Amino acid sequence: MEVWSSEEEKGLTELEGLTGTMIAMNSSGHLLYYNAANHTNYTTTNNITYFPYYQHSLPVAASFILAYLFIFLLCMVGNVLVCLIVLGNRRMRTVTNLFILNLAVSDLLVGIFCIPTTLVDNLITGWPFTNTVCKLSGLVQGMSVAASVFTLVAIAVDRFRCIVYPFQPKLTLLVAKATIAMIWVLAVVIMCPSAAALTVEEVADHYMVYSQNYNMTYPLYSCYENFADPKMRKVYTTVLFAHIYLVPLTLITVMYGRIGVKLYTSVVSSREPQDAAPPPPPARHEGGRPQISQKKIKVIKMLIVVALLFMLSWLPLWTLMLLTDYGGLGEEQLELLTGYIFPFAHWLAFSNSSVNPIIYGYFNENFKRGFQAVCQTNSCST
Repeated sequence: MEVWSSEEEKGLTELEGLTGTMIAMNSSGHLLYYNAANHTNYTTTNNITYFPYYQHSLPVAASFILAYLFIFLLCMVGNVLVCLIVLGNRRMRTVTNLFILNLAVSDLLVGIFCIPTTLVDNLITGWPFTNTVCKLSGLVQGMSVAASVFTLVAIAVDRFRCIVYPFQPKLTLLVAKATIAMIWVLAVVIMCPSAAALTVEEVADHYMVYSQNYNMTYPLYSCYENFADPKMRKVYTTVLFAHIYLVPLTLITVMYGRIGVKLYTSVVSSREPQDAAPPPPPARHEGGRPQISQKKIKVIKMLIVVALLFMLSWLPLWTLMLLTDYGGLGEEQLELLTGYIFPFAHWLAFSNSSVNPIIYGYFNENFKRGFQAVCQTNSCST
């Protein structure tokens, strides 16, 4: 999606001679912009505007690099370990773990394709990569986010059927694999309009200056979604927000709420006989229904935490995207958002791809033992 600080609905030709804030952002929330207002020392000569090559001072840039490098390393190491543990152990190839494996794959895609490009984009004025990288980065980020949220819905449906309707047939591994394939197909389809619209264009009469040396100037490029009708940007952003955030997470909340009620009533009913009479011998079934094991309850807690953190991690970025589209923000407000708040919102969203393996290791004994085994093997080999 493309956001302009003035005359928002105009096309690319409006770039010429404009010295305000200009943001090019795809509908997955990946910032692809140059921000004139973020540089108070830009100069204009003969209708040619010059911007510093680097957007931030050295301390700010260093803090960005360290923060993004931390989540990148955590994302790569943690999710690679999850993939190795699930694929290397037959006992781990359950329906739930296949969905967790799919989450790890989508998180790896975010780490490989999105974290580095977003970091560089936040440090350097303009879009420093090719048109292919522009399209690929926007497509992969949106696709991986969509795949993650659809996978969380699939996990919630599986747990919902297992706990609330225990006598219904459980999902088989074949059905789970078919569901995962469908998830990626839907993720690609929903992000195709963004990938098709993303393009890199040189901004006329705008140049970057390296180290205030006007003999070292570079043309300024912008990566943005060039929809035929500019109003389609808002429509598309709203559709994405509904389909890959609001509706799926509402369904997840409802299903886990029903699961929570079921677990609560199960615990209460199992304690009632203790108040009235000596407890009967333990049985596999209670009132014709299978009892819910503590291990299953712990898995439910883990999955709820994963879904909750996904919701909280991506909420600020979605809020900012909708705010820039519908808020009618002024130049100073856009300067603050694009200079510091958007980079933090992206960091928070990407950190979700790094934290999931930690959650698995904390809540799930099988993953914990797998992590420990890998660590012990590496320590012994060194």
